[in-house]
Amino acid sequence: MSSSVRHCRLLAVLALALASVAWAAEQKAAAKAPEPLVGSVDRATAVYQRGEPITFIFRVEPDGHPATSGELEWALTKDGLPPFRTGRAPIDGGKVTITGSLDEPGFVQCRATYVHDAKKLTALAGAAVAPTEIKPSQPPPDDFAAFWDGQKKLLAAVPIRARLTPAPSPAPNLEAFDVQADSVGAPVSGYFARRAGAKVRSLPAILTVHGAGVRSASLSAAVGWARDGMLALDLNAHGLPNGREAAFYETLAAGELRNYRTTGRESRETIYFLGMFLRLVRAIDFLTEQPEWDGRTLVVFGSSQGGAQAIAAAGLDPRVSFFVAGVPAMCDHTGFLAQRISGWPKFVPTAEKDPPPAVVTAIRYFDAVNFAARARAPGFFTIGFIDTTCPPTSVYAAYNALRSRKDIHHDIAAGHTNTPAATAAMRAAVKRHLAAMQ
Repeated sequence: MSSSVRHCRLLAVLALALASVAWAAEQKAAAKAPEPLVGSVDRATAVYQRGEPITFIFRVEPDGHPATSGELEWALTKDGLPPFRTGRAPIDGGKVTITGSLDEPGFVQCRATYVHDAKKLTALAGAAVAPTEIKPSQPPPDDFAAFWDGQKKLLAAVPIRARLTPAPSPAPNLEAFDVQADSVGAPVSGYFARRAGAKVRSLPAILTVHGAGVRSASLSAAVGWARDGMLALDLNAHGLPNGREAAFYETLAAGELRNYRTTGRESRETIYFLGMFLRLVRAIDFLTEQPEWDGRTLVVFGSSQGGAQAIAAAGLDPRVSFFVAGVPAMCDHTGFLAQRISGWPKFVPTAEKDPPPAVVTAIRYFDAVNFAARARAPGFFTIGFIDTTCPPTSVYAAYNALRSRKDIHHDIAAGHTNTPAATAAMRAAVKRHLAAMQ
């Protein structure tokens, strides 16, 4: 090889290395760049008393530097209900402050909008007002327990008939299976994992449940908890086959399951979630019949729709020893009767002024508030103060209804998500429960 060729190759390698360094520097700078519009409040806890002034502070840095001119358009709402105060405020030193209050238990949300270079920027900030005083909008139906006890009797008449098909395991000391078990309607469908050779009555169990959408059960979720020494079942929310190609689930999501969230809302016998909630009990049947189960520890863990399922499982089944509900959905469906916002799936949309009485009656049997009131297991919640999908007012209505030991993680700057801090708190809560049960 000639020296000139070697020189050219060396230059090419050097150029590639320099380009990689430059790209890494750009990525690092982008990661550290401040958000152009960010809201916060004047108190670290973001919790206030009734009528107490709340100061919302918005930082405006559209180009990475404080804006020196312009104004914000803002709206103060009761956790997203129609604005009760709106206005405009000039930007001063890259900041705008807006003051509000609330004379009842709830949440105040401030939405700010700023136009920069013809682009509209929006940010939210939220504050809690006496949140532990938020009450359910309606009491449970008089026959709530009787209805669900009757449904569980129908389920008990169906043999479990669990079928386990071996699934790929990442380690020789772990066993994994695709599980199908009969239920009322669609089957229990999930991935189950456990330590190989575990002794009889030696392992706690965990049931992980999914948020909204249409997808396979997660083998990695089951395996992850099995690594931690648990009998782990990750449950497919809809009783669908697992491990199919993405197009299979996408077709269902765009077709027959497109509107499952509100399907059958006219009757407690036809609401789609009836089958989903009964599958929780059947999944617990499967876990508790495993010879390795320790006979006392059973955790249900989920977020959003999965958070609702976790609360429902605790309210339906006394075998649940602990539940974790991250930003839970399906809370306080009848919030509109108390002039408050309701949680996902919003069986009665905010714009629907006169919902059919049959709908108002039926949805109360599927309210996480009412399952929480019936639960005896301790629970752990997370909540996003600017969550517009599962609004914090609705979440606190369910949290306050729970009469057993409980705790809640406040994600003050978060919307509908589990931040790394919230996820860590959820897992830590499970580990504390496991330690307490040993």
